Amino acid sequence: MPDSADLTALRDVIEGPLREIADRFSRFLADGWPHQALVIFTRECTGRPRKVTGAREITDKITIAELEALKASVPPGHQLTTTATLGGATRTVWAVQDPIGTLLALVPRSSRTRFPHPAPLAEVFGVVATSIRQQVTQASPDYLAESRAASSERARTIAEMAAAHETALVTILTTLRSSRLDDHRARLAAPDSASAALVALRSAQKTDLAQSEEPAHTAFGRLRREIRQMLRHHDARLDFVAPPKNERPIPGEIAHAARAMTCTAVLAFTSQPELTRLRIAWSTDSTALHLDVRDQGPGSLDSAGLRLQLDGRAKTLGATVRIDALPEWGSHVAISVPFEPAAGRTDETLPSNLNRRELEVLRLVARGQRNKSIADALGITESTVKFHVTGLLKKLDVTSRGEAAALALSAGITTI
Repeated sequence: MPDSADLTALRDVIEGPLREIADRFSRFLADGWPHQALVIFTRECTGRPRKVTGAREITDKITIAELEALKASVPPGHQLTTTATLGGATRTVWAVQDPIGTLLALVPRSSRTRFPHPAPLAEVFGVVATSIRQQVTQASPDYLAESRAASSERARTIAEMAAAHETALVTILTTLRSSRLDDHRARLAAPDSASAALVALRSAQKTDLAQSEEPAHTAFGRLRREIRQMLRHHDARLDFVAPPKNERPIPGEIAHAARAMTCTAVLAFTSQPELTRLRIAWSTDSTALHLDVRDQGPGSLDSAGLRLQLDGRAKTLGATVRIDALPEWGSHVAISVPFEPAAGRTDETLPSNLNRRELEVLRLVARGQRNKSIADALGITESTVKFHVTGLLKKLDVTSRGEAAALALSAGITTI
């Protein structure tokens, strides 16, 4: 069980890239809660609702349906030992569901091991779950780039698998309904079974696709509630223009980003004195989601400051931002977010997946320093240094500090 000195390591768990949080959290828990597989399940992350690490024979087979069933058996805010189907087999699971609805599942190394320190684990996981939610809500550029690509690939795979399985089941039904079959009982029972499987498959397809897409009208409804709550004490009149209900669904990451960018713009508008009216509108066409915020105000919007706040997400998404502010005429912000994923980054080097603290540790490892001197130099404990060294060796796919140092030297990252 981690002591107070290891809270620095917990900070580094939540500071790193979201796509690697399962790996970092697993290493953090390894001593106190020995496990062979870890899963974090959250619907906040539409691109990768399952964040898994550990034994591939378990994690590669874990389904959303299994996690939904496990989540339903654990009351929010509770932690328990249970038996559940995970990865296609019945296993002992240490499960924690945070009050905000994020699930943690650990498969212990031994099914006979008693769940150690469940309350402290719930407290630690609460910090991690809150961090995940905040990162997704804020829709950081790194999250958008990675998660959006995952959603796109996931939707494509789901569609292809569903089409193939549907064709197979329809073929089975056609065959079994044929008058050429002699087995009367089979002809009665098999169509019913196959029909039920076909219905289940279609339902699963819709459920999984819902993880990747959100109706524009529904996303705007969530935005409207957020803005009304945010401006409940402001005197300005708010006019909302929602996209029609029949407009196309939008990728989940686009919905998160669009709400974040709209709220950022709205806050900038409300910083003006004498703001009396604000109009917030969304619309879509065949290629993009369009955000439009305008006011009847003094036209004193801080255009440069707002553009700086929107720039990171806009670049990641390939969005265009237009800001106009005319004294005595009012201000207008128009943002167009394309539906097609932004092009991937091409400037990545070998150690680019290391977080800031891991890079600091790697620089000192490359200089030949041992754990104690690294801990003294960075103001952290030796156990935290060990945690980071283990993580960077895994990310660099090497087995020794010497190999890691060689990679650091060849990549030219040893200078500060």
